[in-house]
Amino acid sequence: MKHSFRYGARAGLALAAAVILAGCGISAESGGRAYRGVMLGRAMPRPDFTLTDTHGQPFDFRAKTDDTVTLLLFGYLNCPDVCPVHLTNIARVMQGLPYSVTGHVRVVFITTDPARDTPEKLDKWLTGFDPSFIGLRGTPDEVKRVEAAVNVAPASPGIPDSSGAYEVGHAAQVIAFTRDDSAHVVYPFGTRQADWAHDLPLLVQVK
Repeated sequence: MKHSFRYGARAGLALAAAVILAGCGISAESGGRAYRGVMLGRAMPRPDFTLTDTHGQPFDFRAKTDDTVTLLLFGYLNCPDVCPVHLTNIARVMQGLPYSVTGHVRVVFITTDPARDTPEKLDKWLTGFDPSFIGLRGTPDEVKRVEAAVNVAPASPGIPDSSGAYEVGHAAQVIAFTRDDSAHVVYPFGTRQADWAHDLPLLVQVK
């Protein structure tokens, strides 16, 4: 069963419910830890894939994020709210946390609109949030394989308007892979900075 949190021109009821839960600070227990994200019914292993980073180099996700809390999300530069809100909230919280936490955290953003999101644009956009954020690109088929590997619905471009502009429906959650090479919790759109500040130190402790 694929995770139902999704963003598009018309957000689904499942996403709306997830936003309400996150906004209310609903917590979940795992191994004695109370998280403010949404617990997965079963842990998901860290996927093994390689895409291209914004410098044109191959990025082996499993190898290069080993022993880190890796926050993985999908989106695109023209996203009107979900992507910039997630990235802004994470960046601001990380600025206020000690290096003993942030030194173990990686943020990886995979574009679902490689036709418009060139390496240069993607790099500049992510740097505006935090220079440490990692941007990855791949062909539509390569990205779909990664989406399938992490059990989210594939991105779906909308119909271009008269100016050629279009939206891209994509998974709206941030998947948190911990240092035990598994994801136990995801963070839907609506997750607050206070929730990230609470959960990131806890996530780093999972080995």
